[in-house]
Amino acid sequence: MVDVMRRSRAVAAPPPVARARVYTYYETLLCETCGLGDRDDEMLLCDRCDRGCHTFCLRPIAAKVPIGPWFCPVCAPPTMAPKSFPVKQTKIVDFFRIQKDEQDAQAAKCRLSQDGRRRRKRSLVMHKRRRRILPFVPSEDGARRLKQMASLATALTSSKTKFSNELTYMPNMAPRSSNLARLEVLPKEDKENIELCRTMQQRGECPPLLVVFDPLEGFTVQADGDIKDMTFPR
Repeated sequence: MVDVMRRSRAVAAPPPVARARVYTYYETLLCETCGLGDRDDEMLLCDRCDRGCHTFCLRPIAAKVPIGPWFCPVCAPPTMAPKSFPVKQTKIVDFFRIQKDEQDAQAAKCRLSQDGRRRRKRSLVMHKRRRRILPFVPSEDGARRLKQMASLATALTSSKTKFSNELTYMPNMAPRSSNLARLEVLPKEDKENIELCRTMQQRGECPPLLVVFDPLEGFTVQADGDIKDMTFPR
């Protein structure tokens, strides 16, 4: 090689120039909602118009990049409103696994009001020191509570989601070992109030919330009554 280089003739040619990088359309793609092009691993491309959108900019938010074709809200076919869940008390009770006894419910209601009065008297001094989670106040009208639970059942059945009265996470958000309510670090009173809310839901006393459907936003939750600040549903 040294001998070949010694006998070679010099060539009057300019030094090689590095090729300019050619930017493709996908490298300059921006999200149609936020206008940013970062976090490309969470950017979705419409299979019809090539518009881009982040998974967290969609409404409703996409938990992960969907498998298969995806269409942006402009190109997606209109979403049909889900069929209403059969508003029959027996079906609602079976769906939410409600364990209801009229006498137990009345007794629990009395205990709740008495505990609330005792707690208010005891926490007048402590109220300014810290804010704690309070148990929700369910709707007094039983027919209204049935409608609230029916709206939630409609959303769950339409999205093929199972009902759970425990602490749960979206898929891939946390390891299965972390999906336990006892791992939540909460003060003793907050844990007691959350347990009280869970017991109330098991009796069919759900929070005053109504699940509604919108073709663009998907399922959203709106207040169906007055909700005090720092109560559990919030």
